[in-house]
Amino acid sequence: MNKKTVVGYTCGAFDMFHVGHLNILRNAKSMCDHLIVSVSTDKLIKSKKNTNPIISFEHRIEIVRNIKYVDTVIPQNDLDKIKAHRKLKYDILFVGDDWYDDQKWSDYENELKSYGAKIIFFPYTEAISTTKIKNEISRR
Repeated sequence: MNKKTVVGYTCGAFDMFHVGHLNILRNAKSMCDHLIVSVSTDKLIKSKKNTNPIISFEHRIEIVRNIKYVDTVIPQNDLDKIKAHRKLKYDILFVGDDWYDDQKWSDYENELKSYGAKIIFFPYTEAISTTKIKNEISRR
């Protein structure tokens, strides 16, 4: 009997790559056979966070591409996780649990269920974030 390949998907800016990013990728890969990671484009980050990334898209995607837990890396031009599912046909969407109580993510979860996919929320790495790194650099 052939075992179905479980496809996982996660996305992010991955600016100033840190252990929190690594934790999500490591944990995601442990729960799927093939991990697809979307790296946000500079334009998307600017529109979403009203700030420019510190590290260019070309460098961020190259960093993520070379993480051993990642099988496929693609640009993320859009935040719509349902559109991503239609294109990529992933089985599991991985995200930090800082989004757990967010209505948009609850809606994603319900719609993805209808496609046979699910969301797994990983514990957010409290000690580190790109925002904390940027703030510490500014403080110094």
